[in-house]
Amino acid sequence: YGHRRARIVLAVQERPGSLPTLVLELGVLTGKLMQEISAGGHVRIALECEKKSKKSPDAGEGGGSVSLLEEAMWTAYVNGRRVGYAVRREATDGDLAVMQLLSTVSVGAGVLPGDVVDEPPGGAADADGEVAYMRAGFDRVTGSKDSESFYMVSPDGDGGAGAGGGTELSIFFVRV
Repeated sequence: YGHRRARIVLAVQERPGSLPTLVLELGVLTGKLMQEISAGGHVRIALECEKKSKKSPDAGEGGGSVSLLEEAMWTAYVNGRRVGYAVRREATDGDLAVMQLLSTVSVGAGVLPGDVVDEPPGGAADADGEVAYMRAGFDRVTGSKDSESFYMVSPDGDGGAGAGGGTELSIFFVRV
């Protein structure tokens, strides 16, 4: 979700109504991502972080002491184009308010009016107030300790955009 002229926030929850297990602020404007999604087809968000060297004092046995989704900084790509960075952060009161408003939504996309949500996390003065959101279920696939993927699940079971359904979205986390 995100204010149209502010950065997009990716929040991962185990189920609607639960606290987020991951909150990332991506370096792409919400409006720009909405353009990619409305263009149709499959939208791929790739988030890459660097492996810590084994000689690094904060590195654990496997080259990194934190789990993949606990990494703090990511290089972000949308459909193969670098769009900046993504930063892990704690959920703000504004994030929790949006998630509370959306707790009864199982699947869907829409816009929340500006008077029911706080200003964007960065305090962007040019935000138009409205908050665009997309909510869906995702299949989580762990490839290894250095790769995880989330694939949007179509509620119809029609396979998403590839089978005549709606938008298909995949999010890849990779430690390289």
